Amino acid sequence: MTAAERIAERIDVYGRVQAVGFRPHVYRLATELGVDGSVRNAGGHVVITASAAPPELAAFVERLADSAPRHARIDRIEVTPDDTHPLPGKGFTIVGSRADHSAGGVTPDLAVCRDCLRELWDPADRRHRYPFVNCTNCGPRATIVTDLPYDRDRTSMRGFVMCRRCRAEYHDPADRRFHAEPIACPDCGPRLAWDRLHGEAALAAAVTAIHAGGLVAVKGIGGYQLVCDATNDQAVHRLRAVKSRPRKPLAVMVASLAQARTLADINGDEALLLASAEAPVVLARAASDVLAAAVAPGMNELGLFLPTSPLHHLLLADVDQPLVVTSGNVSGAPIVVDDAGAADELGPLVDGILRHDRPIRSRYDDSVARVVLGRTTLLRRARGYAPDALPLPVATPTPVLAVGAQLKHTTTVAIGDRAYLGPHLGDLENWETLSAFEHGVDWLLRLHRVTPEYCACDLHPEYLSTKFAHRWPVDRRIPVQHHHAHVAATAAEHGVDGPFIGVAYDGIGLGDDGTLWGGEILHATLTGYRRLGRFGLAPIPGGAAAIRRPARMALGYLFGAETAGEPLHEDEAARLLDRLGRPEVHGTREILAQRLLSPQASSAGRLFDAASALLGICDTASYEGEAAVLLEAASAGHPDGEPLDWALRQDAGLWVYDPVPTLRHLLRAAADESPGAVAARFHTTIADVTAALTERAAELTGVRTVCLGGGVFQNRRLLTGVLDRLRAANLRALVGEQVPVNDGGISYGQAAVAAARLQAG
Repeated sequence: MTAAERIAERIDVYGRVQAVGFRPHVYRLATELGVDGSVRNAGGHVVITASAAPPELAAFVERLADSAPRHARIDRIEVTPDDTHPLPGKGFTIVGSRADHSAGGVTPDLAVCRDCLRELWDPADRRHRYPFVNCTNCGPRATIVTDLPYDRDRTSMRGFVMCRRCRAEYHDPADRRFHAEPIACPDCGPRLAWDRLHGEAALAAAVTAIHAGGLVAVKGIGGYQLVCDATNDQAVHRLRAVKSRPRKPLAVMVASLAQARTLADINGDEALLLASAEAPVVLARAASDVLAAAVAPGMNELGLFLPTSPLHHLLLADVDQPLVVTSGNVSGAPIVVDDAGAADELGPLVDGILRHDRPIRSRYDDSVARVVLGRTTLLRRARGYAPDALPLPVATPTPVLAVGAQLKHTTTVAIGDRAYLGPHLGDLENWETLSAFEHGVDWLLRLHRVTPEYCACDLHPEYLSTKFAHRWPVDRRIPVQHHHAHVAATAAEHGVDGPFIGVAYDGIGLGDDGTLWGGEILHATLTGYRRLGRFGLAPIPGGAAAIRRPARMALGYLFGAETAGEPLHEDEAARLLDRLGRPEVHGTREILAQRLLSPQASSAGRLFDAASALLGICDTASYEGEAAVLLEAASAGHPDGEPLDWALRQDAGLWVYDPVPTLRHLLRAAADESPGAVAARFHTTIADVTAALTERAAELTGVRTVCLGGGVFQNRRLLTGVLDRLRAANLRALVGEQVPVNDGGISYGQAAVAAARLQAG
């Protein structure tokens, strides 16, 4: 074929195309089709120069996406003529990367693939029992990268010089480790250490400590983890004491899907999620008492996950018991990622540290997910998912940094029609988490080589994230109301750019009228909203103190709830008052009398707290949302039952749900029924109320798309009930799936709102 019969093109491929074996895929495809040229990483995307006859070149472009590696994701392919095409017969090569800016991204870390597992357990393989085996289909990515484009010298593997055999695999187009940047083996890669022991001896020491009921710090993929035997109640209690975590459920890592099924009722969708490359913690219904009771006290669900690295596979195989594996930090602090920090902060608390010498560049906790009506819904977006790109229905004309809220904090950077939602950090409560937040912002911006021109933030002036945003000039800040951000996150994930009904249920967030919101019905677009409905107001006695003490919230409803009918009377809640005692009741009434100390809120989350306390399920919460979590757990196994009384009224143009009739009926029913049965009826009631409010909003506006947001919708029973009712009403109901409905999705919602407003001018 002569040069005149050929054409040449530049092909830019965007999406998840780095760290997934995409360049080797391009090389093999070009070689098969006789295409000359080259492929390179550029910033966050891939650039191909290709020369061939038109039919072969057309087939090449088509098959780039159709036969892409399984972990790749092609968002778009741009093809332009290229006058600098290579001459025929020059072949195809992978060339050096360039640090061009482009709207690309970092591939999340991927759990061990089957091929690498076979090598891990094969005594004849040179990587037998090697804790860092990986290939182009699995292994660390986001946690080791320091810069884009993704090449070995821009990762924490830079300090490990490949041995002869690894180098041969790395350069062999037929090998699955062709251009696998974290490639390693026992001769040239990272190794384990425990005190002065190394390799297998270090691993054996950790296993011995766990067998003895000890607590071990293990350097995981995205940070240190605290590990103990999940069947040893004493060990689990010790772990709780170390983390100051008295009751919040702990995640359990199991060796296999078969072992997971001995502990929980795993359906088909949950099994697929557990075994996925993302390998999140999956919440499933408990079905065994094999684990220590202290793992998930009072819960009907277990958080289970499969090994996420070769090291975890080895630990589980050698210990031969399920393991509690949780973040390596003390209460309120970010996860420890460096070895010196592990020695200083975790060393005095544990029986030993199993570390290795591959540096962790970015802090990543484990993701948490559950399946609801066949939908995967993320409760925490971190390892395996972040910082993968998410769509923006309206592209931003200029880069935007969105800094989220206060709890379950995340950060998002928006570039063009893509948003990059960073990993879950935790609650911004102190200097340590604020410092980790600032480091995460720097990393996200450096990685994408952008300097944001605008900063989107919450309205609440006391959030540390909002104070951070105040570093921007006032005309470069875009404040976004908390609940608008919640429902905008759901809308944006599902590509909704027109009007929708937003249902936002959470604890509290600052409303645009200066009051605290939390049970809201909105008529919204990405640029703005109008409030159509809300939950009835109730005082929060002592503010944050009542959030930690749901019994106080119950007293707030008892002594100060907004109602159009008869208020609650003390004798109706005699059991609660007797349980609390006169000093607390009297003190709370005095606080309620001082209105500045007891702000009013239209909060669905606080109503769940009050119901939990009124039923005697949870008077004091050891973690945010515990009262509602235990209320849902108590309802397990009970039918929906008849709804409790409820009422809607109109006030100042808003539909208002009056919770007082519901709580009065709840207290009456509790005299004859079990707390769990009444809890089930309470969930039924709130689902009915939500459907009624939403249907009224749809009738008023003509809008049939409903976006649910806010942490209350983490409740499986409530979410299922609401989705069923909205579907029955012929409404299109959407909920966050890849983006958490809780405050972990706020930054993404802020980014979507900011992008739409900037685009609208």
